[in-house]
Amino acid sequence: MPIRRLPPETVNRIAAGEVVERPASAIKELVENALDAGATRIEVQADGGGLSRILIADDGHGMAPDQLALAVERHATSKLEPDDAGDVDLLRISTLGFRGEALPSIGSVARLTITSRSPGGDAHQITVEGGDQRPVAPAGFPGPHGARVEVRDLFYATPARLKFMKSERSEAMAISEEIKRQAMAHEGVAFTLDLDGRTTLRLPAEHPGDEGRLKRLAALLGRDFEANALLIDQSREGIRLSGYAGLPTYSRGNGGHQYLFVNGRPVRDRLLQGALRGAYADFLARDRHPAAVLFLEIDPLFVDVNVHPAKAEVRFRDPALVRGLIVGALRHALHAAGHRASTTVADSVLAGFTAHTGAAFSPSSQTSQGFAGGFSGWTGWDRPVAANQDIPGLSERSARVEAPPPGFTGWPEQSGAANTSDPIDQPLGAARAQVHGTYIVAQTRDGLVVVDQHAAHERLVYERMKVQMAQGSVTRQALLTPEVVELDPAEADRVLARADELAELGLIVEPFGGGAVLVRETPALLGDTDVQGLIRDIADDLAEHGAALALSERLGEVCGTMACHGSVRAGRVLSAPEMNALLRQMEATPHSGQCNHGRPTYVELKLHDLEKLFGRR
Repeated sequence: MPIRRLPPETVNRIAAGEVVERPASAIKELVENALDAGATRIEVQADGGGLSRILIADDGHGMAPDQLALAVERHATSKLEPDDAGDVDLLRISTLGFRGEALPSIGSVARLTITSRSPGGDAHQITVEGGDQRPVAPAGFPGPHGARVEVRDLFYATPARLKFMKSERSEAMAISEEIKRQAMAHEGVAFTLDLDGRTTLRLPAEHPGDEGRLKRLAALLGRDFEANALLIDQSREGIRLSGYAGLPTYSRGNGGHQYLFVNGRPVRDRLLQGALRGAYADFLARDRHPAAVLFLEIDPLFVDVNVHPAKAEVRFRDPALVRGLIVGALRHALHAAGHRASTTVADSVLAGFTAHTGAAFSPSSQTSQGFAGGFSGWTGWDRPVAANQDIPGLSERSARVEAPPPGFTGWPEQSGAANTSDPIDQPLGAARAQVHGTYIVAQTRDGLVVVDQHAAHERLVYERMKVQMAQGSVTRQALLTPEVVELDPAEADRVLARADELAELGLIVEPFGGGAVLVRETPALLGDTDVQGLIRDIADDLAEHGAALALSERLGEVCGTMACHGSVRAGRVLSAPEMNALLRQMEATPHSGQCNHGRPTYVELKLHDLEKLFGRR
């Protein structure tokens, strides 16, 4: 068949499919134009999921009449300026938009009307319908300067695309999510979103900075995020990472609460997502995901945003530096959080309590009515302890100490400041009783704390084992017969390229012909492990995240398993000094607020929470 040139209208519509995938992507492009124009207020209206009508109004610097006609021409933009030789540097892009494709793409598949006024000028308007451009004409405009972009009947010129749209509700949700992302990145800009005539989002402008950003995030993600978010602010070699990340016990069932931005641009980048996952790998099970809003500021010269027309993907010149900054900054914040657990844990506990029904109270009804919620099955205190009173015969901590767990160095000494101050003033309070041989009940000045003794001590032992691993190289064990693992050639190359890193983790690999890897040694902690499965998991991690998470996570799982077997078991009765010593160790150990899988090790109820339970407030 002969080769033919496609008509310009067809070329434009094909190109539009890359830029404008759905109403939300059209709104993204138009909002970014408004932000680049210096807008401080952006109003968005969408009807019929954005397919019937979209209106974006802003108070930016607007456009002069002679610029309107250029604005709807393909690859015409004000955001890239050629040098004296006429060349444009695509490596120093400092604006959100730059390709000059959004407006002509929308105009080729919809009915587009742009009304604009520049400061001190008159308002003018241009209309484009299915690629057919009308002349620029005078028009009215409600403000001193800015732009109003109206899009009607999106994809009417490409009916086939309409068949692939989701329901109006789904498209409206995608629009709302896009506006939220843009609002997170620009707290100094006021945003309003109306869907089908109903205002669903109204965000006033906040003062730029950490405080204003957190207020904006609280308005978008809820007060729980505000109460359980850790401030992130770290720099390395000219790259700055800022934002907020949730406590491990504030984790979610999917990654929908992870928002990542590069130079103010919302992105979905596998490197950044992998780094976030790696930072929390020590604290969360694989099916749990951290909540985080992270902003990366980097010299445009060191990041390529011209990867895809939608500009949602980026490439870094030094990905290892970026990943190291993210992992290090998040782990620093998590370490600084100490034993802190999320406030939502207490809320869940309070929701589990039910009030007494009013029936006559008796020992037989105690478990089903008196504590029907949080202490279901409660059978009374194992050992009542008066405040600040030692228990006769239990002063020796080793009276019932079982075989020490791996790495366990003994209970901390109750000497010095610990003896001269009242334990009730400590963050986790003074132990008062043990319930079911599993839960320690402690009293604080303004409430009470319930501790899962096994989960808490498991974390303490695990942290000690991690320190031991960090102080020396991981012990390796040589395989009696080196094992050959057959992989795809690209997978084998990725694994072998990280051989030095894998050796630091105790795994020795060598090339063995095309597409094969020879494994000579494995980490001793893994014992008799599935070498084939381990190497394939590492290859998958390298392909997806650029890091060998499988090995580090597997080592973590082994440490967790050993810590579990070596920790204080549920059902073991502890003495009062043992319980208090466990509380003091938790206070001094980072990350002790959650077990190795992100579940809480303790629940704290404030006095006002207890008063609510009994109707006192």
